[in-house]
Amino acid sequence: MNKLQKALSLNLIFSGITGILAIVFHHTIASIFAIEQSHAFWIIGIALLYFAATILLEIKKQRKIAVLWIIIQDITWVAASAIILLYNPFSISIAGNYTIATIAFIVLFMAINQYRALAQVFPKQHL
Repeated sequence: MNKLQKALSLNLIFSGITGILAIVFHHTIASIFAIEQSHAFWIIGIALLYFAATILLEIKKQRKIAVLWIIIQDITWVAASAIILLYNPFSISIAGNYTIATIAFIVLFMAINQYRALAQVFPKQHL
C-alpha cells in the first residue's frame, strides 16, 4: 500500500465512521448542537457514506483527477465549516461549534496529507 492509498484509507475510515454515527445518532447530535430538526445529520451521514464509497474506489484506481476531486471536496467541507463557525446561521451550541471545528481540522489534515501523497505518485506532473 503506497502513501496515497494510506492517506485515502484514513479519509475512508473517518468518513465512513462519521457517516454511520451521524445516521445512527442523528437525534443525539441534533440535541448536542441545540437544533430541533435532526434530518440534516441523517442526510450528512448518507452523503458521507457515499463519499466513503467513492474514496474506496480511488484507493484501488488512484486516478489523479478523481483524487483531486476528493481533496477539493475535503477543502470545501473545511470552508463551509469555517463559514458556519464565523456566521453561526443555525444558532448552533458551543459544543456543536467545537465539534464542527474539530472535524474541520481533521478534514484539513487529511486533505493536505492526500495532496502530498498524490504529488509523490505523480511527481513530474502539475497538480
